[in-house]
Amino acid sequence: MARVGRPKAYDDGLRVRLVEAAARLLADEGAGAVTTRRVASEVGTSTTAIYSLIGSKQELFRAMHREGFDRLAHHLAEVAPDADPIDHIAALGLAYHAMAVESPHLYHVMFDTSWSQLEPDAADRALARGTLDVLVDAVRRAVEAGELVGDPNDLALELWSLNHGITSLGLSGMLGSPAEVRRRVASAGRALRAGHAPERSRPRA
Repeated sequence: MARVGRPKAYDDGLRVRLVEAAARLLADEGAGAVTTRRVASEVGTSTTAIYSLIGSKQELFRAMHREGFDRLAHHLAEVAPDADPIDHIAALGLAYHAMAVESPHLYHVMFDTSWSQLEPDAADRALARGTLDVLVDAVRRAVEAGELVGDPNDLALELWSLNHGITSLGLSGMLGSPAEVRRRVASAGRALRAGHAPERSRPRA
């Protein structure tokens, strides 16, 4: 007898909608609103779909976290290396910002630990760290090219912190229009050259 597969309706598109609905509920109403019944209702399906595609409620929180970082990794991977390593860094910053604008609720889940419903495992941490490593590698390339001076990991953390702050404030509407926020993100990437360039290439005061 042929093996009966998973119902056709339970496809990856439905999984994504469930994860996005859960992230929206978490961002808008808090962790208490994220129940399997409520999430399924938001998407117009049954809790069976969640159990089949994702698993338990705990795994639903994990799925939100991973979906966010998967999307970020995809955006970063689309940035091709530039002849100017500083321009490459600026482009990575814009890719990071674009992911947040396209998926604001998942972005909230990725970095806001106040809901405390997930204990990241090794795979979760590796996925998240991998997105930062892309920036560290780009900064290392700039250091090796003589464009920047300093520890690549430290410089990448500085830039990520700056970019994350600009992006988060931009999403809350505190930094002007979307175009203005993008300009600030791009400027932050290039500001590394002014603050961490070799002495010979720094602008005179």
